[in-house]
Amino acid sequence: MGLGAAKILTRALFFGLIACTLGHAMCPVDVVVVKGRIEHLPDNAAVRVQLVYPGNLGGDTGEATSVDVNFTVPVEFITQSRRPLLVGTFREKCDRKPETVIVTLVGRDPAHEYDRVSLDLARDFKKTDSNTYRLKSEIVLKGSR
Repeated sequence: MGLGAAKILTRALFFGLIACTLGHAMCPVDVVVVKGRIEHLPDNAAVRVQLVYPGNLGGDTGEATSVDVNFTVPVEFITQSRRPLLVGTFREKCDRKPETVIVTLVGRDPAHEYDRVSLDLARDFKKTDSNTYRLKSEIVLKGSR
C-alpha cells in the first residue's frame, strides 16, 4: 500500500513539473538601444534611460555611469503582456512594448538633472532585427557650460 501511494505521488509530482515547464513564458526579451553624444560633459555624469509603457506606467531602466562624450545604453524588456491561463489553451501574449523612452543626463555629485529628452518608440526608433529597437539618429544631450 505504501509503495503504490509513493508511485502515485511521484507521477503526480512529475506531471506537475512538466506542466509548469510547458506553462513557462515563451515570449522573447527585446532591447531598446539608445545611442548619442553629450555636449559640455559635466563631471561625474550619468545617462539614464527609462521605458514608459501604455497608461504612463514606468518600467525598465538602464544607466551608463562612466560616460564619455559618446554613449550607448541598452535596456532590455520582456514582451509578455499577460500570463497564460491554462497550459496549451490560452497562450501568453507577446506584444508588450514601451511607448516612450525618456533619456536623462544627470550629475551624480551633487545630484542634478542637466538635460532630458522624451522619445516615441514608434516614431524615433527602428526595429533592426527580431528583438532590437535602435534610434533612427543619435541624440544630443547638453551638459553644463
